[in-house]
Amino acid sequence: MNDDPLDDFSRRAITLQSVERAVYVAAPPGDGVFPAVIVLAELPGISPHVARFARWVRDAGFCVYMPSLFGRDGAWPETAAGTQVLRAACVSAELRALGAGRSSPVTSWLGALARLAHAERGGPGVGAVGMCLTGNFALSMMLEPTMLAPVLCQPSLPLDDPAGLNIAPEELATVRARLEAEDLTVRAYRFEGDRFCTAQRFAAYQAALGPRFEPRVLPSAAASPTPPPFFRDVVACPHSVVTAHLIDAEGEPTRAARDEILSFLAARLRPAALEETPHA
Repeated sequence: MNDDPLDDFSRRAITLQSVERAVYVAAPPGDGVFPAVIVLAELPGISPHVARFARWVRDAGFCVYMPSLFGRDGAWPETAAGTQVLRAACVSAELRALGAGRSSPVTSWLGALARLAHAERGGPGVGAVGMCLTGNFALSMMLEPTMLAPVLCQPSLPLDDPAGLNIAPEELATVRARLEAEDLTVRAYRFEGDRFCTAQRFAAYQAALGPRFEPRVLPSAAASPTPPPFFRDVVACPHSVVTAHLIDAEGEPTRAARDEILSFLAARLRPAALEETPHA
């Protein structure tokens, strides 16, 4: 398979908190208000499948902001290159892949990105979809008041504790208080047989957030049997609900999960437009 040139996205160099990162931005055509949704790539980076999901979000009526956090942007997930990205991520001080009860420092930058995106795009607020290593980041971003619609796809950190949460206890308490005060919810997705995002982790989220946590567990048999090499050889289990393991066909549970996410974003960010969510 080929790399994705990402040429339908605008590549912007955005500096926040004295840190510059590349962010790929794409909006629907026209002059309407298109609320921002931040799409956070899974390992090993902004792959063609991650970009495909971002395009579905764009086509549903949102302006996508997709920051580059690791890996080579647009690269097809090969085994060797993906493994190198994984090794680097495990020792990254910004990601804190190991050890429960600690927040990843990069989430502060991502909260600032949400604030910028809301200022640029308007609407009631901002959504975020995290995946794998970035899955929990959408929850930590709820410390930013403009964040209204967090989606956690197979949140996998910390890698060394299947029942651990990648967020500091005091921040988790603040997020739960905000969810209750503003009547917000957190949507989360995983495959039943996922070794990296386990049933224990979802149970820990449920205990921490109560009814504000809305889990969806898909059967392992719903995952694509032919994912890219990195997911076949390294991940080696049903894992990526809306990207590498999604089957884009009528009646497939992964496509239904994608559509449910788009509807969740619309309900929070475009409450006056609750008609059927368009998608490609």
